[in-house]
Amino acid sequence: MKEYKVVEQPKLGFKNRNQKYEDFLNQYAREGWTVHTIFQTNGTILFERNKNR
Repeated sequence: MKEYKVVEQPKLGFKNRNQKYEDFLNQYAREGWTVHTIFQTNGTILFERNKNR
């Protein structure tokens, strides 16, 4: 069974934008989440992981 989490993209500013975004994604990856969908229209990310890990 899968579980999902919807998260707003962080405010990244202009300095080190790519590194901050990578750190944000890696934080969720360490918790077992994978990116399922990125919604460009409203700036949210849908993460997915197995519920019974």
